[in-house]
Amino acid sequence: MVECVKIGNKIVGDNFPCFIIAEIGINHNGSVELAKKHIDLAIKAGCDAVKFQKRTVDIVYTKEELAKERKSVFGNTNGDLKRGLEFGYEEYSEIDKYCKEKGIIWFASCWDEDSVDFIDQFDVPCYKIASASLTDDNLLSHTKSKGKPVLLSTGMSTMDEIRHAVEILGKDNLIIYHCTSTYPSNAEETNLKAIETLKQEFGVPIGYSGHERGITPSILAAALGACSVERHITTDRTNWGSDQAASLELTGLSHMVRDIRQVPELLGNGIKVVYDREIPIKEKLRRC
Repeated sequence: MVECVKIGNKIVGDNFPCFIIAEIGINHNGSVELAKKHIDLAIKAGCDAVKFQKRTVDIVYTKEELAKERKSVFGNTNGDLKRGLEFGYEEYSEIDKYCKEKGIIWFASCWDEDSVDFIDQFDVPCYKIASASLTDDNLLSHTKSKGKPVLLSTGMSTMDEIRHAVEILGKDNLIIYHCTSTYPSNAEETNLKAIETLKQEFGVPIGYSGHERGITPSILAAALGACSVERHITTDRTNWGSDQAASLELTGLSHMVRDIRQVPELLGNGIKVVYDREIPIKEKLRRC
């Protein structure tokens, strides 16, 4: 049983405060200034970390996929869009500096080995494996070689595929995230009881990466034992982009963080007691 994992100055595991990640992903739409607004949003809401996504476009996507017609502000092909959404060294240096000034952890989901090496330049405290990459053995091994905690999402993955990924990554410094890769997810696809299934199977800290509308499943996930919750965030859900509809704006994110922080107090210790504030009410209302 691996009880906890240290990420930066935070301890993630059972009996520790829920580690809340604001997934900026590609919702910055290629703008560092918009990325900074997302970072500010996450800080204002009380999140512990922000996360980006990093890809080497010509490695992750085939030439045929990049050549497909897809109109965007960056051009008329899918390749134009994918390249337009990627930050380079200058942009990530600015993000790194900004997060350090603001005192918030940042890291990224890296979709290929070159991207892992790229993000490694900034000495991030951990790495995320996206659900789409769970079966990429070479990427898993390369990420593990950096010696940092790994956060593994399990959307669209079978238990056998998850077991294989865990064999490669090992259980030390590993957090597994229950996840459903639909954007946004429907209620019948959420399956929060899988959190306990993963906990019993692997004996490592289990988190929840949600793509649902609203905040209720994320709060329930924390109540069911998720030691970390990750949600996509946005400054405006009407912005263009594939992840915007499954993202939280400031009000929703703030309410989610507030309610997750209340979960331990709401659950209590399980010992049935009569509270001091109940005594005068008991004296007033009880006949016998």
